[in-house]
Formats: sequence, C-alpha cells, structure tokens
Amino acid sequence: MKLRHAVQGDVPALVDLLEELDQFYGVTEFPPLKERERQVAALLFGPMPAARVLLAEDNGHVVGLASYSRLWPAAGVTASLYLKELYVRRSHRRQGLGRQLMREICSIAYDSGCSRVEWTTDRDNTEAQAFYRRLGVLAATTKVMYRLDCAGFRP
Repeated sequence: MKLRHAVQGDVPALVDLLEELDQFYGVTEFPPLKERERQVAALLFGPMPAARVLLAEDNGHVVGLASYSRLWPAAGVTASLYLKELYVRRSHRRQGLGRQLMREICSIAYDSGCSRVEWTTDRDNTEAQAFYRRLGVLAATTKVMYRLDCAGFRP
C-alpha cells in the first residue's frame, strides 16, 4: 500500500471512491459523472481549496482516503487538523490501511504544528467507533455537533 496526497489527475478515481462512500451513507442518486468531477476538481484544486486528501493506493488503484483541513483557532492560538472523512473500500478493510491513514494524518498534524486531530462519526456507525477504540481513542463528550442545511438558511 502506498499513501500520497491527491493531485488533479486523481479526480476520476476520487469521484469513484466518493460514490462508494456516499452509497455507504445511503445515497442512491448521483449527479452526472462530469458534474461530480467538476465539483471535486473545483473544491480540491481550485483557487481556494476546501481540503486536502490523502490517498491510499494498492497496485495503482485508489482504495482509501483521508480528507482533512486545518481549523483555527484550536487550543490557544494553535490550529487543529479536522479529519472530515476516513474511508477504505470494503475490499481492503481489516488490512491495516485505516490505521496507516490515521498514523499519517497524525504525522501531518504534528509536522504542521497542529495541537490536535479532531473528527466525528455518525452515531450508528459502530464499525468506525470500534475502529477508533482499537486505536486507543475515546469519544469526546464535551462537544455537541450542530448541522444547518444551507437550503434552510436564508440570510
């Protein structure tokens, strides 16, 4: 397995992997392929990138990802690294790839001066929660997450 950051040429492979990720979360309908590719390219490689993506490859095929960005402020005036998605294709789970991605995310956070790594899981994603417990990470109970759908938000 090889880990590396995504580049613009990875957009088709990313879109394919993200479709599997969306299916995992119950999505059944998708915009046209070219539209999804345009969105991913703009969000990751446009003038104001929304995130960075660490890819896991097996024999040249993208089989996992860790999408992250920095948040500020964190503790004091430091930044934190926010892990938005950690996903490994079903065919490649239980092979240590998730652990490898997490190790690299922690290394990136440390090397970039972040004071911590933060993430969430869905309450019903017990498989992910068990994975994080096996890594020795306990769920934080000091925060409550809120979500406002922009369709319902009219400034």
